[in-house]
Amino acid sequence: MGNRVAIVGAGMTKFVRRAQETGKELCYEAAKMALDSCDMNLDQIDAVALGTAPDTFDGVHMKGEYLSDGAGAFGKPYMRSYVGGGTGVFSVAQGWYHIASGLMDTCLVICEEKMSSYRPHPQGAFLTIFDHTTERPLKPNLLWIFALEMNRYMSTYGLRKEDIALVAVKNKNNALDHPCAQIAKAVTVKDILNSEVLAWPVQRLDVSPVSDGAVALILTNETIARRVTNKPVWIEGVGWSLETSYWTNRDLCYPRYVEEAARMAYKMAGVTCPRQQIHVAEPYDPFDYKELHHMEGLMLCGKGEAPQMTVDGITQRDGELPVCPSGGLLGVGNPIAAAGLMKVAELFWQLRGEAGKRQIARKPKRGVAQAWGDLMQVGTVVVVGI
Repeated sequence: MGNRVAIVGAGMTKFVRRAQETGKELCYEAAKMALDSCDMNLDQIDAVALGTAPDTFDGVHMKGEYLSDGAGAFGKPYMRSYVGGGTGVFSVAQGWYHIASGLMDTCLVICEEKMSSYRPHPQGAFLTIFDHTTERPLKPNLLWIFALEMNRYMSTYGLRKEDIALVAVKNKNNALDHPCAQIAKAVTVKDILNSEVLAWPVQRLDVSPVSDGAVALILTNETIARRVTNKPVWIEGVGWSLETSYWTNRDLCYPRYVEEAARMAYKMAGVTCPRQQIHVAEPYDPFDYKELHHMEGLMLCGKGEAPQMTVDGITQRDGELPVCPSGGLLGVGNPIAAAGLMKVAELFWQLRGEAGKRQIARKPKRGVAQAWGDLMQVGTVVVVGI
């Protein structure tokens, strides 16, 4: 594994649609918060790993270069990565490599997204990800695809919309305690089922809101971590998987790309029984069914078992295996790349006992964060522990 790598600081802006702040300013705000949280300054950062989604969202060509000075990368080794929604967790893996290899002692990992700039809606940016011959002439959007996947998942395991709506209720209610939540509002299953149908069975409250925001983490080697904090959170394993973009060739009821990424991260972390050795999970939840889907891919339960775990309260903050105690994307918001990094930041705060009202009932020692991107194709996983 190389050198041990620790997370020693974190910062997160409020997730909300912003008319004034640029992506650069969002990066600066999150980076400063992260540095301040561990009493470090930019001069102590050796490299910057940035994650952000397509340039189309901001309407800025070479967006990685554009954001670099706001992200603190002036005069420093710098890289931008993008694997769709999987970017936030993948960026942590990129930062980990810099330090685990011994090449760098410190790395600022930062992810930004400013989606509200896109008109008429960010969904329009995704048309070009579909096959140009067999799919694009149908003018699909991601909601269609998620509706097909959700319907397949429900049909395979005989699920009702009520079973899946419980995830949205849990996460949106959890977000009432998150200071960065975009639109914190208590909801019920009835509210979910009565919301506007977008593409059956996907309804408006099944979906996370479009957001702008940034999140930053400070990664260091063990020597510096011991010097700047008495509560380092260690990156124990990283994993990723890239499947074919021909999603029509796969059975949509199970995310194999998540399982493959998880197996890589678990092997590195020495996790042999995820259900017992993972104490808190932050899977990617842009849609409520995706949390269930991803729990199964992370092997936190068997195939088709995640809905019953939710019904039984196992995934609540005071449950046996808290899942998205932060409120997740459904509750806090979904600035795509930043949303994935938020998952790792939340585990950092949970393991240090600094999550405030979001703190889970049990004292966790290990957590897993996961994100997913592109057309059911990218899986990224990070395991952290104390």
